[in-house]
Amino acid sequence: MKSLDYVVFLIYFITVASYGIYIYRKKREGEVSSKDYFLAEGSLTWWAIGASLIASNISAEQFIGMSGSGFAMGLAISSYEWMAAVTLVIVAVFFIPIYLKNNIYTMPQFLSQRYNATVSTIMAVFWLLVYVLVNLTSILYLGALAIETISGISFTYCLYGLAIFSIVIALGGMKVIGYTDVFQVLVLTCGGLVTTYLAVELVAKQFGGEGIFYGISMLQQKAMTHFHMILDEGQLMMPDGMGGKRDAYMDLPSISVLIGGMWIVNLNYWGCNQYITQRALGADLKTARSGILFAAFLKLLMPIIVVLPGIAAYVLFKEGLFQQEMVNQAGHIKPDHAYPVLLNLLPNGLKGLAFAALTAAIVASLAGKANSISTIFTLDIYKKFFNPNATEKNLVSVGKITVVAASLIAIVVAPSLRSLDQGFQYIQEYTGFISPGVFAIFLLGFFWKRTTSLAAMVAAVLTIPLSTFLKFQFAEIPFLNRMGIVFLVLVALMIILSLLDPKSKFNHKGLAIDAAMFRPTMSFVLGTIAICGIVSALYISFW
Repeated sequence: MKSLDYVVFLIYFITVASYGIYIYRKKREGEVSSKDYFLAEGSLTWWAIGASLIASNISAEQFIGMSGSGFAMGLAISSYEWMAAVTLVIVAVFFIPIYLKNNIYTMPQFLSQRYNATVSTIMAVFWLLVYVLVNLTSILYLGALAIETISGISFTYCLYGLAIFSIVIALGGMKVIGYTDVFQVLVLTCGGLVTTYLAVELVAKQFGGEGIFYGISMLQQKAMTHFHMILDEGQLMMPDGMGGKRDAYMDLPSISVLIGGMWIVNLNYWGCNQYITQRALGADLKTARSGILFAAFLKLLMPIIVVLPGIAAYVLFKEGLFQQEMVNQAGHIKPDHAYPVLLNLLPNGLKGLAFAALTAAIVASLAGKANSISTIFTLDIYKKFFNPNATEKNLVSVGKITVVAASLIAIVVAPSLRSLDQGFQYIQEYTGFISPGVFAIFLLGFFWKRTTSLAAMVAAVLTIPLSTFLKFQFAEIPFLNRMGIVFLVLVALMIILSLLDPKSKFNHKGLAIDAAMFRPTMSFVLGTIAICGIVSALYISFW
C-alpha cells in the first residue's frame, strides 16, 4: 500500500475509535449492569440491530473464505447467503418472539429454563469450545492472512493488531459493538462493492471490452461451470489445495441446499446461536423483527461483494494472470488467495478503502464473537458455579477479562490453521459437528412440550460422536447430508425417549407461548414477500 492508502485506512481507524468512545461515554450512566453490557438492553435501534447482525456475520471467512470458494466452485456457494435471507425471516417470525416472551438472554439460559441445568452446562461448554477454537480462531487467522498479503506486514503483527483492535471495541460492551457495526457495515459494503466493480472491469478489459455488464457477460461465458446454484455429483471438480482435485458436490450436494442440511446450518446459526441472537435479545419484538428483516435484505447483496470477485479471479487465472500469486511454494493452487490478490490490483486510495472494508468486517466479527463468549462464560458458567452472588460490577469485570483471555487463546491457536485450503468450508464443516444436536434440542424444545431433559441431554452428548463416526466411516457422504442424517437420528431418539417417559405428558417445562406473538405486521409481510421473490428468481435464473 502507498501513503494515500494508509491515510484512508487511518481515517477509518480514527473514525471507528472516536465513534466507539463517543457511544461508550454517551450511554454510560452510573454503574453499568450486566444486561446493559452484554445485551445493550433497549438501546439498539432496528437499523443498528440489522447492521450489527451483518457486520458480525460477514468477516474474513466470507471475504477470504467465500471468495476462495467462489474461485473454486463458483456462484453455488452463495446458497449460504441467499438461503440465510429466508432463514432470517423464519427466525424473526417464530424464534425471536419465544426468546423475548420468556425473557431469554443467553442460549444456555433457554436450555436451563426449558430443560435443566445439566443440558445447559453441557451445551455452554460445547459453545465455548467451538466459539473460541473454531470461530474466533479462524476469523483471526483468515483476517491476518489477508492483511499480510495486502500490506506486506508480517502475519504475526497482523494477528496481534487485529486482536488488539477487536478487544478494545469488545471491552466497550454490546452498545459500542452495535453502533460501531453500523459504520463498519457501511465501510465493508462500499469497499466491497468497489473491489467487485474493479475486478469485473478488469475481466472486461482482459477480453477487449469495458463496462461492468460486459465484464459480467464474459464471466458467464468464460466460466459457465461457475454459474450454477445446484451442483450434481461429478459436475464440477475443483482444486483441493494439495495439487489434486475434488468434487464440489461434497461441499454443496445438489438439492440438499434447498431441502436438506443447509436448513440445519442456517436455522441453527441464525436462530440458536448466542453470537447472532444476542443482537436482538435486548430489544422489543417490533424493533427486533425490523432489524432482522433489514439484515435479510443486506444478505441478498453479500454474494456480489464476496463471491463475484472470486469468480473474476478464476477467469483471470485461466487467462494466465496471477499464476505466481495463486500458487503456493509447493506448486498447489490456493483458492483463498483470490481476494487478497485482487485487492493488490486496486489503485492508490481505493486499496486503502478495500483494506479498511476488510478490516472492518474482521474486527466487527472478532468483537462480536468475543462478546458472546464473554456472555456465555460470565452468565452461564461463572455466575452459576463460581460466584452465584456476584455483583453487577463483578460480572462486567469478569466479562471483560474473558474477552481478553479468549482473544489470547485465539492468537496462540490461529497459526496452526495455515494448512487450510478453503477456510469457509473448514468453518462450516466443523461447526456442523455440533449444529444437528443443537438445532434438534431447540426445535423440539420450542414446539413440543413433551420433550424431556433426558432426551435433550442424549442429543447433546451424541451429536459430536455421531458426526465424527459418519465423517470417518462414510467419507463419501457430503457434510451437509451428514448433518441431515445426524439431525434426523437425534430427533427420532429424542421423540422415542420422550414418549417412553410416562411423566413427559405431564411435563411443565414448556415455554410461555401466545399465538398472537407470531403474527407479523403488514410491512414485515411485504418485506418477506420481496425477499422470497428475489431468492426464487435468483435460483431459477442460475439453477
